[in-house]
Amino acid sequence: VQLQASGGGLVKPGGFLRLSCAASGSIDSINIMGWYRQAPGNQRDLVAYMTAGGYVNAEDSVVKGRFTISRDYAKNTVYLQMDRLNPGDTAVYYCRGWHPGRYNYWGQGTEVTVSS
Repeated sequence: VQLQASGGGLVKPGGFLRLSCAASGSIDSINIMGWYRQAPGNQRDLVAYMTAGGYVNAEDSVVKGRFTISRDYAKNTVYLQMDRLNPGDTAVYYCRGWHPGRYNYWGQGTEVTVSS
C-alpha cells in the first residue's frame, strides 16, 4: 500500500492550500486517515484525522479553526483544506493511514512554506 501526498507549495500569509493524499495498492479501504506535520527541528505532530465512520479528531492547538479534514472513501483519499495560513504552519505535511494493531502506512510528505 502506498500513500501519495500532494498539494504543498509556497503560499503567502493569509493564503490557502488544499493537500491531498491518495492510497493505492492491496487494500479496499483504510480505517483511519490523517495528517501530521513536522517543522524543521521539531517532532512530527498530529494535525487531524478522520475515521472510516466519519469521526474527526483535530488538534485545536494546530488547527485553530482554520483547517478542515475530509475524505473521499470511494477514492481512498484524504484532504486537508488549510485556510488563513501563517508562517507557523511551515512544515512538511505527512499523511498517514492506519488501523490500530493491524497496519500503519505513511506518505512521503509534501512541503508547505508560508512566507511573504
